[in-house]
Amino acid sequence: MPVQENLDAQRQAYGEPLSEIFGRLRAAFGLNQAGLAGVLGLSAPMLSQLNSGQRVKIGNPAVLQRVQALSELADQLAEGTVQQQDVASRLEEIRTSSGQFTRSTSTALGASGDDAVVAGMRNLLRAVASGAELSRAAARLEADHPDLAEVLRLYGTGPAGPAAAHFARHRSLF
Repeated sequence: MPVQENLDAQRQAYGEPLSEIFGRLRAAFGLNQAGLAGVLGLSAPMLSQLNSGQRVKIGNPAVLQRVQALSELADQLAEGTVQQQDVASRLEEIRTSSGQFTRSTSTALGASGDDAVVAGMRNLLRAVASGAELSRAAARLEADHPDLAEVLRLYGTGPAGPAAAHFARHRSLF
């Protein structure tokens, strides 16, 4: 059953199957599959293969960065830190972004200060480990280093809002 193996591999790499990630992004922005493919810079057939588990990984780092940027934008929209009328221009910025890992997504999209620091931390953790790996690391650290485990969970696998709130509580340490 190769599709199930591929879905398990996606869960390992991204913390959940890409169909769940893509489904959330389509719902958040009212996009169909072709529209999401266009924003990500993928062909519609490639997105379909990733979505159905026929393929496992997103091979292009720029596309992966756009997925992360869209996820952050969806979080910001849900939290009310981005207004619906700004979504179209933000989607276009993401679509045309180079997807370089040298800048945080939020910095590339105009965020500054605390938001840029939080986005940078989130992007760094997500660039070096999958969601599943970060969750396992947090579980292993929990007993002896609960604060470090919380950082891995909040910044590595959680939505932007709780990570930003955590950073705001600890800003004085910087």
